[in-house]
Amino acid sequence: MGLPHSTRLAPAPQIASLLPVPAFPDPASLDPALGAFLHQASDQLCQWWATASERSPLPPLSVLPEVAPGAQGLAPAQLLAELQQVMEGAYNPCHPGALAHLDPPPLTASVVAELVCAGLNNNLLAEELAPSLSRLERQLTGWMAVALGLGAGAGGVLASGGSLSNLMALVVARQRAGLAGHQGALVLGSVDAHVSLGKALAVMGLPSEALRPLPVDGAGRLLPAALEDALAVARRQGQPVLAVVATAGTTVRGAVDPLGAIAALCRAHGHWLHVDGAIGAVCGLTRGHRQRVAGLELADSITVNPQKLLGITKTSSLLLLAEPERLGACFGTGLPYMEASWGGGHGGEWGLQGTRAAEVLKLWLGLRQLGLAGIEAVVDGAISRRRYLQRQLEPLGLDLSGGPLHLLAFTPAGASPSQAEAWSAQTRQRLLEGQLMLSRPLYGGRHHLKAVLGNPHTTNAHLDQLADLVAQSLSDQQP
Repeated sequence: MGLPHSTRLAPAPQIASLLPVPAFPDPASLDPALGAFLHQASDQLCQWWATASERSPLPPLSVLPEVAPGAQGLAPAQLLAELQQVMEGAYNPCHPGALAHLDPPPLTASVVAELVCAGLNNNLLAEELAPSLSRLERQLTGWMAVALGLGAGAGGVLASGGSLSNLMALVVARQRAGLAGHQGALVLGSVDAHVSLGKALAVMGLPSEALRPLPVDGAGRLLPAALEDALAVARRQGQPVLAVVATAGTTVRGAVDPLGAIAALCRAHGHWLHVDGAIGAVCGLTRGHRQRVAGLELADSITVNPQKLLGITKTSSLLLLAEPERLGACFGTGLPYMEASWGGGHGGEWGLQGTRAAEVLKLWLGLRQLGLAGIEAVVDGAISRRRYLQRQLEPLGLDLSGGPLHLLAFTPAGASPSQAEAWSAQTRQRLLEGQLMLSRPLYGGRHHLKAVLGNPHTTNAHLDQLADLVAQSLSDQQP
């Protein structure tokens, strides 16, 4: 039975007659009005990039246009004007002083691929909904898994962020250990492991005590002896270990756990080793920096986030496994409403997400744009900037917390928690006035300022300015 006339959907020509810009692409001819609209939007974005250094990294004011749709659709000029208002209030990662977070400027080919991805509107749920892109994802995840050392046959799946990648890894580990429904299962990781682990266990229905945070050394790395002791205690108490999580790049200081020693303990006792390499795993793709994540190849699963350093537009996260067939065994449902797979399997059977945009397109095109030499250069630059800033700050009387990656946190040496809180707030504001944005994490019981040196537009002159302002702030707090 058809819909009543009053609720029947209008055919495309009728919708088009109501709107001043085409609502849907014409499948039979090139539409000049649509092309002009897209060109104008692209020009607007390019202008926003080109004026990034004239605006603060953090906008002083955010003014939003009307939110709800009006009675009639808007003309292209009005649509773009309202879009500009939102853009003016956005965080500005292209500014050379944007050093607060793991959010670098976007890689240009990745932006192009993002547009095409939206235009294709394919769905990685099933192969017939994304034929070429499904194959592209399988092959690219396989290439990256092998490049990181997981061995022939390794592979994985893309996910919407590192938190989801970590969650899926733990779900796979639980199934592999036969611990589904076991409320006493444990996950062991360092006290500096990412907060997403706690969220993952909550989603999995495990109590908060299931996550056992272990101590770190003076460089922020999980202590293998502490892990060995925790494993021994778990065995004595009859508590099964679901997984051990090592971190290749902690959030505040960029520490990398001793992956080789941790892997040896996991293999000796038959435990799954997941490496949260959201920050640092991309170093494993380079000849000159893979030693910074030595032992990554010994993991059972790895989270990788190319968005955090390489500039692949958000979101770009991968879960890679030495045995990727475990994904299908864990998450496969058969998809009874879809045609059977003719290739390597439906994407919706390889993870928690069903409907999924073809984010592989922007990762693939971005990596093709960079090439291996470009990836190496991006990492080189980030590490060099961290080293330079560290040298500038070392004489100033700060407690520096860094690691082998491109993050550096600092706070006044000997400052109490209240002193560190006040100093970091005042100094962050002073830096913002100089158009330098750092974040202010709470680490080890004291507030720090944190610089993330992944912005390729940041020069030594900017870092000199940063060090000078920090020195002035320290001088001002002297009695």
